[in-house]
Amino acid sequence: MKKGPIKIEPFRHPISVDPNYAEKTWKVLEDAIREIHNQNASGLSFEELYRNAYNMVLHKHGPRLYEGLILTLKAHLTDIASKVEGKEGAPFLKELKKRWDEHNKSTQMIRDILMYMDRTFVVQQQKTPVFALGLELWRDHVVRNKLIQERLLAILMQLVLKERQGELIERGLIKSVTQMLEELGHSVYVEDFEKPFLASAADFYKKEAQDFITSSDCPEYLRKAEQRLQEEQERCGAYLDPSTEPKITRVVETELLRNQMTALLEMENSGLIALLRDDKYDDLARLYALMRRVDNGLPTVRSMMCEHVKDVGKAMVTDPERTKDPVEYVQALLDMRDKYEKIITQAFADDKTFRNALNQAFEFFVNLNARSPEFISLFIDDKLRRGIKGLSDTDVESVLDKVMALFRYLQEKDVFEKYYKQHLAKRLLSGRTTSDDAERNLLVKLKTECGYQFTSKLESMFTDIKTSRDTMTEFRAKLVEGGRLEELGGIDLQVQVLTTGSWPTQAQSKCNLPRELETACEAFRSFYLSTHSGRRLTFQPNMGTADLRAVFGGGRRHELNVSTYQMCILLLFNEQDSLSYKDIEQATEIPTPDLKRALQSLACVKGRNVLRKEPASKDVADTDMFYFNDKFTSKLIKVKISTVAATKEGDNEKAETRQKVEEDRKPQIEAAIVRIMKARQRLDHNTIITEVTRQLSARFVPNPATIKK
Repeated sequence: MKKGPIKIEPFRHPISVDPNYAEKTWKVLEDAIREIHNQNASGLSFEELYRNAYNMVLHKHGPRLYEGLILTLKAHLTDIASKVEGKEGAPFLKELKKRWDEHNKSTQMIRDILMYMDRTFVVQQQKTPVFALGLELWRDHVVRNKLIQERLLAILMQLVLKERQGELIERGLIKSVTQMLEELGHSVYVEDFEKPFLASAADFYKKEAQDFITSSDCPEYLRKAEQRLQEEQERCGAYLDPSTEPKITRVVETELLRNQMTALLEMENSGLIALLRDDKYDDLARLYALMRRVDNGLPTVRSMMCEHVKDVGKAMVTDPERTKDPVEYVQALLDMRDKYEKIITQAFADDKTFRNALNQAFEFFVNLNARSPEFISLFIDDKLRRGIKGLSDTDVESVLDKVMALFRYLQEKDVFEKYYKQHLAKRLLSGRTTSDDAERNLLVKLKTECGYQFTSKLESMFTDIKTSRDTMTEFRAKLVEGGRLEELGGIDLQVQVLTTGSWPTQAQSKCNLPRELETACEAFRSFYLSTHSGRRLTFQPNMGTADLRAVFGGGRRHELNVSTYQMCILLLFNEQDSLSYKDIEQATEIPTPDLKRALQSLACVKGRNVLRKEPASKDVADTDMFYFNDKFTSKLIKVKISTVAATKEGDNEKAETRQKVEEDRKPQIEAAIVRIMKARQRLDHNTIITEVTRQLSARFVPNPATIKK
């Protein structure tokens, strides 16, 4: 046979189709759907039902099948709704859950039977798929049935309220309902449950906030608010959709915290100020954690803390009692700073913005007292003289760091420098510094903070002391070498040569030194000028000290440590037992204020009174008589008769120091103006003022009038 292409031809006779085929087939499917809804699906042949549905779609009866399904489902769901309506309370929820589970299961079976329609007809005609159709019809005919909808919401709200009031409820029922709503579509969950739930919560917490605020103090209120937030978060995890958690949290935060924030923070005896005052770290930490949740919460807390610190600090620095003792004054500032630093570290999560606010507050009130620079220098002086004795290196470092923190707040750092230089000079010259390492360490910190220029003269002072030691060694060696040691007359002479520009300026003091001391001083002068040409030496007896051996009645021997002025006075009593004030003044020519102070310390201080004064009184008058106190006794062999230590200045000295500071500022202001104008060439007046102030603010804040001048 001849091979050729295969040819398929149509049937030569038409195939007849039963005109009632669609209705008959639908009737079979409809009965099957009813049986599925009645939970009697075990006797059905799903293969046969699938084939029937398949054939209906194949023979263009898809619309009949789809419409028939809708009508059947609507009729079934109307019946379900009437059954659910008949229940109340918990049985209502149980019935709804049971019917929902059945409907879900039934719809899945129906979807399987009508799978071919889902894949072809539904897609081509852009209809809702079978399972989604089942959910939509359940939503419209059951969940949004007016009676069911109202009752469902009322029951859910009532159960949540009971739980908020401390009652136990069946959480599983609520969870099944919220899951059902979510499965019907997130918008259904939001519209039908979440929005009313949030509105109800807002009303509840608004009322509760009023109750709490009238019945609780601030810490207790915060604990309750914290507990409510935890409860709502736990409630969301137990039976609500996760998307609800941030929304309900915001409602609680708004009603319990934000709307009550001012009343809460300003509560008398328990608000923020009281918590700060009483160091309530746990309560403050809770306050911080809660307030960071709400808008403007932390800025409000920060602002209140800053104002409180300013008020407390202002009261401290303007209190006349506080300012009587500079060391106590500065220690109180350090203690106050430690207190609030600890609060920020432990309670406010080491928040930098709070630390900045604290620094701002301290800078404000520390500079209210014009004597703060002087007092801080006196505090350092006290610590370096005796306050750090016995402390470890770590503790010393800690003390210096704290003082530097206060120093940073000073706007007039140049005033501090002036006083610090005076006090450092006294420590170095008297040899009364506790630790050279601590002195150097502080100098490094000042240099780091303010630059080389700030400390250059201070470093020069240390250099002078070291150079003086070397010079004295050379001087003694020279005398021994030349056999001229007797020129010192048995005096152990120690001379410190100070560079004029580096040390605090001292007025030249006149004093008639004893002959033997004058000879020793001349010997040193000759040696020094022979090795350093072009220099001039001026002795400053007001800055020196002396050790004297003295013999009192009964042969009691003591070694007296005194100032050079006191030595000059005491040596006069080798010649006579009594001298008048005028005699002493004429013999020594010591300036009157210094002479009176020296006599006071020799004759009026109990336990140190190597002289006796008549008439006996605390002050020295021009008519007084002084006698050698033969009956002086002391348990100590070495008796130190202190010169007046570094203390607060009097009004005259204060005005003098201020004048020196102002004069020192002028060249700095002029230099800044020149620098700015060389760089900018042309500027308006206000910009110059601003720029000069900015450049000099690290050392001091210049007065605009001085800049203009």
